[in-house]
Amino acid sequence: MTLKSDLIIKAQSLGLKTDKLTIAQLKEIIAEAEAKNKEVQPTKEEVKADNVDQGAEAEVKTDDTDENLETKDETSFAKAGKRSRKSITEKQAEADRQARKQEAETDAEVKPKKAVKPPRPIAERRSKKYKEIIKAVDFKKVYDVDQAFEIILKTSTTKFDSSVEILVALGVDPKKANQNIRDFVVLPNGSGKKLRIAAYIDDDQVEAALKAGVAVAGKEVFLQQLDKAQIDFDVLITMPHLMASLSKYAKLLGPKGLMPSPKAGTITKDVLKTIKEINQGRLEYKVDENGQIHASIGKISF
Repeated sequence: MTLKSDLIIKAQSLGLKTDKLTIAQLKEIIAEAEAKNKEVQPTKEEVKADNVDQGAEAEVKTDDTDENLETKDETSFAKAGKRSRKSITEKQAEADRQARKQEAETDAEVKPKKAVKPPRPIAERRSKKYKEIIKAVDFKKVYDVDQAFEIILKTSTTKFDSSVEILVALGVDPKKANQNIRDFVVLPNGSGKKLRIAAYIDDDQVEAALKAGVAVAGKEVFLQQLDKAQIDFDVLITMPHLMASLSKYAKLLGPKGLMPSPKAGTITKDVLKTIKEINQGRLEYKVDENGQIHASIGKISF
């Protein structure tokens, strides 16, 4: 037997009024309310279908294209992590980049490569004057020295007095100390160049050195010029006992090739003889990194 108190509780849970109602009346209104709830409540199939629709809608919302990113409100993004605006933008940019790269590779495979034209020979790219001059030389023939100088005179077209250079392939290895060739020779007619000579020598030889044709001579005056990094000479001569005081200027003179050396003949006891040889056209030569000697031996006018 159903108690009236149970019916009252059930009716109140359904939102029904229970004041001054009998047990039969309570049963009647409870039955009507339950019947209405059954009509409104969806079936299990309807709930499943509704969940599927909601999931699809969620997927569409999470597909963040450029247009969605522009229209989305900042509150719809996470502050950090995979769902942040920055992370989603970077993913989209990387996807676009990969798509463009794949498209470019496909286009490169389809398009044929253009044929590269070989460069023209140097002789064809030279001036008309050069093409006329070069006809006098047979590159397949070996000339002797006299014939070579005749060709030099014929092929020289410069308005100034050109230098004549010599290139000697020695076939040595300059990295080895015993094959690092360096010396000097006095040319019979000079080199055609006037060199400025500086002499760091004792005071008692300064006057004789200046008469011999030295531009700068002395000790204190010369060192004062070096202290100011003032270099107005092409060759520097000194004496063996003065090298110690000159060594502190090695960083200044060395890179310019002006540091005196016994191999170059610029450290000597006979200063006047060395000055005379340089003025006569003394030529210093040394092997380069390719095992060759390359030097100027005179002028066309010689």
